[in-house]
Amino acid sequence: MNSFREFGLLLAISCLCSVSSAKAQTPKSKPTPSPSPMQMEMPMNMPMPSASPSATPKSTVTPRPSPMEMPMNMPMPSRARTPERGQSSDQEPTTAVVPFPPPKDWPKPVEDEMPRTLVLADIFEFQPKGKETEFRWDTEAWHGGDYNRIWFKSEGEQGLTKAERNLDFQVLYGRFVKRYYDFQIGARAETKTFRGASVARGQFVIGIEGLVPYKYELETALFLSHQGDVSGRVSFTRDYLLNQRWILQGRAETNFSVQQVERFGLGRGLNDIELGLRLRHEIRREFAPYFGVSWDRKLFGTADFVRLEGNNPSRLRFVLGVRLWQ
Repeated sequence: MNSFREFGLLLAISCLCSVSSAKAQTPKSKPTPSPSPMQMEMPMNMPMPSASPSATPKSTVTPRPSPMEMPMNMPMPSRARTPERGQSSDQEPTTAVVPFPPPKDWPKPVEDEMPRTLVLADIFEFQPKGKETEFRWDTEAWHGGDYNRIWFKSEGEQGLTKAERNLDFQVLYGRFVKRYYDFQIGARAETKTFRGASVARGQFVIGIEGLVPYKYELETALFLSHQGDVSGRVSFTRDYLLNQRWILQGRAETNFSVQQVERFGLGRGLNDIELGLRLRHEIRREFAPYFGVSWDRKLFGTADFVRLEGNNPSRLRFVLGVRLWQ
């Protein structure tokens, strides 16, 4: 019994010794310090700088080529179109709607259909020549827009010492066909004094008139009478600007007839030719007095009819007149 007691006592002493040695080997834990304000604001996964400096890693981003290194046929990225409201992405874009349309009472940007009226007296002159003194005019007027117009033309000569006249009046419809040119169609009434009697006829007119600014003015017309007589006229005018006020105008005109019309004193072929120079001074653009010289000559069969009446087929005259337009 004493031996068992001694063995138990030794066993208890050895257990106590092992527990005390284990406590002696275990270090005491230090108290955990409270975090500072800087540590509280830093995210938990933020990488901290290393204590020792390390080499900067090489960038893995491919550098963009310079414009000189880019190939010429390199496709450029296209910007994707944003579909409009209420339109799916697979549909074609529609025409954009003006967000702020102009008021309905606003005029059009180009008023090419606005009707206008022009009256021009290109020749309005007095031709002194003794017994052959005459008053002459060449006027025209139109009303309409840039594409459609109604034309009124009048040209003639009225003797001041003799009861002789040569009158021409036309009413035409004009349609814009090309830059600076109008196609014209209408009717003409002509009255003339021949062998002491007054004769008249009506004609159908078709022609082209053009005005090229600062270059020339061209007028052509073909006449067809109710009796089948065919005749025509070509007129050419050009202005030469000497300065802002003085302008020299050159004018050429000729008439022709396909058939001989004896009752009008017209032969076959070219009937006459007229050349003139007129120098005008524009007091205003709408009012320009002028003076000049005009020469006309009857030709071929028409000259023969003039000689039968006892007149000279060639005439040279000095003229005084005024050019007007409104």
